[in-house]
Amino acid sequence: MGKTKILVIEDNNDIRESVGEILDLAGYEVLEANHGKTGVDLAIQHLPDLILCDIMMPELDGYGVLYMLSKNPNTSAIPFIFLTAKAERLDMRKGMEMGADDYLTKPFDDIELLNAIESRLNKRNKQQAFYSKSLDQISGLISDKSGLGELNKLIAQRKVRHIKKKQVIYYEGDSVQGIYLVITGKVKTIKLTEDGRQLMTGIYGEDQYFGIPSLLMHEPYAENAEAMEDTTICLLPKDMMEELLNQYPDIGRQFIKILSNNLLDKEEQLMQLAYHSVRKRLSEVLIRLSKQEQSDDPLLLKVSRDNLAALAGMATETVSRILSDFKDELIIERKGSQIQILDLKRLRQMKN
Repeated sequence: MGKTKILVIEDNNDIRESVGEILDLAGYEVLEANHGKTGVDLAIQHLPDLILCDIMMPELDGYGVLYMLSKNPNTSAIPFIFLTAKAERLDMRKGMEMGADDYLTKPFDDIELLNAIESRLNKRNKQQAFYSKSLDQISGLISDKSGLGELNKLIAQRKVRHIKKKQVIYYEGDSVQGIYLVITGKVKTIKLTEDGRQLMTGIYGEDQYFGIPSLLMHEPYAENAEAMEDTTICLLPKDMMEELLNQYPDIGRQFIKILSNNLLDKEEQLMQLAYHSVRKRLSEVLIRLSKQEQSDDPLLLKVSRDNLAALAGMATETVSRILSDFKDELIIERKGSQIQILDLKRLRQMKN
């Protein structure tokens, strides 16, 4: 088996040569390009295992390189890390929306560089596991197996994106990119009030889709989506999904079923907000989180007070007070940022 091949696209000679030396010492095979067009040509010709690319370059910048490589089926799934002197949120957001996997802000040290590369290369194993698991999941969605082959092809060509905790995936009002599928981790969707308070409208774990309503209604996203923990997701792009939905009605019907279940959950949440006491509301939230928990111990919840407040539609201080009461009543136990449910029956029987 040959060396892992890394392409470095950087117009600054000193930085490019320095990065090349570090990677060479670490045992990687290094390809170097001093501008974007050469980088694209080398990527297509040599199909590296990973690409490091500067953003600010003359003629063809890093965004242009990423765009051209993402359109080529042979290079679209290659892990891609931007090198940037700027750490502005809009730059990072634009790059992540286009499909970049990570950012390294200059100046970075040897360990930061090597850790970022190792992290991205490890994703290939996760992708292989994802393909088999997701195809099993999707085959359960489709009774007309004629559509499965095309959906199989779509997923196999998509890149798995790694989203860090608290990173925003999309904002309310953003144009629809497609439907997202959670592979590992958790994503929350939230609505913001004018005074900055949050109401959490959904939590999505492994093998769950989000962003469906906006795609089906051809409208901008109606809420923010944010990672609750380090998460991996896959984007099924809008144009490709619309083509599949038009061609294979069974896929559309099953996505509508998922959407209907989500709407029922939201209706129940609204009823609780309107008619239940704060103790009853927080009890219902803890029960709902326990049902969604995918770990070995569904009664051990890892959730912050802020997220509980956003789910229950109450102030964080109120959540703290009620959790303290529940602890005193031996209904729960606190373990740092975790909540251990000791008496699920009493939570279910909580009076309004």
